Amino acid sequence: MGQTGTAPASQSAAQTAGQPGQQSPAPVSPAAKPGEQDSDTDIPRIRVGTNEVSVVFTVTDKHGNRVTDLKQADFHFVDDNKPAVEVRSFHAEANLPLTVGLLIDASNSVRDRFKFEQESAIEFLNQTVRRGYDQAMVIGFDATPEVSQDFTDDTEKLGHGVRELRPGGGTALYDALYYACRDKLLKNAQGGPSRRAIILLSDGDDNLSHVTREEAIEMAQRAEAIVYTISTNVSGTKGPGDKVLERIADATGGRAFFPFQIRDVANAFAEIQDELRSQYAVSYKPADFKADGHFRTIEIVANDRKNFKVRARRGYYAPVQ
Repeated sequence: MGQTGTAPASQSAAQTAGQPGQQSPAPVSPAAKPGEQDSDTDIPRIRVGTNEVSVVFTVTDKHGNRVTDLKQADFHFVDDNKPAVEVRSFHAEANLPLTVGLLIDASNSVRDRFKFEQESAIEFLNQTVRRGYDQAMVIGFDATPEVSQDFTDDTEKLGHGVRELRPGGGTALYDALYYACRDKLLKNAQGGPSRRAIILLSDGDDNLSHVTREEAIEMAQRAEAIVYTISTNVSGTKGPGDKVLERIADATGGRAFFPFQIRDVANAFAEIQDELRSQYAVSYKPADFKADGHFRTIEIVANDRKNFKVRARRGYYAPVQ
């Protein structure tokens, strides 16, 4: 399961790199950037097929409350600026299996309240992951990402993976997100439809990554992962790192949380848990689809846009024939 004791993330990744059966990755290098790696063509881009796109989305009212009783006729679906040709399925997905990646910043910059954040994360996993149905993994990162617990439905193992993390080192946030999406979510094949989500706990300050913020976001979009971010900034005012977290969440259809008081961290996890059980899923056929590898935008709009707001990923990468 990639258990590595209490060694710092950077040390344990170096020790386990290249060993069969270990889950810790080699650090993301410039050679592994999007578009430059040999394996990039192997990345699946649309899960359902070349002429069908699946999107999970959330609807809120003007007060921010989730709305779960709308019908297909309450929305219109636009793909690359053209209305979808056909909606093939539409339903509320309160029970669709979850595939969750928990990414915890274990750098020195988050040391202040690390223990409390660990306990909040464990409570979230205990409340969210259903045995035999959902899967989650735990990745801690400082200079490099370390898988402290690979995908499992065993919340006891997941809790152990969270408690195993120790703060120390610099911050390679973008590398960790890129790795989690490319090497874990995209390679963790599911037998049927599932929702992919990442919960990213960090102050958003990156000082060591080889890939850029936008490259990390692109890989999350390729993995069809909704990214929820929880800031660990305790200054009381939003900093540059918080704007990074907002950008990542917004681009992937997630939300950014800023719990300036320590008790609010648990509330943020509870909000994410509720949202993951209050979503819609749609599959549609896009107009003028071309398998050319280009990014295609997605826009889902409520007909009553004055009262309802839709949050979904901004788009996807078409496959290449």
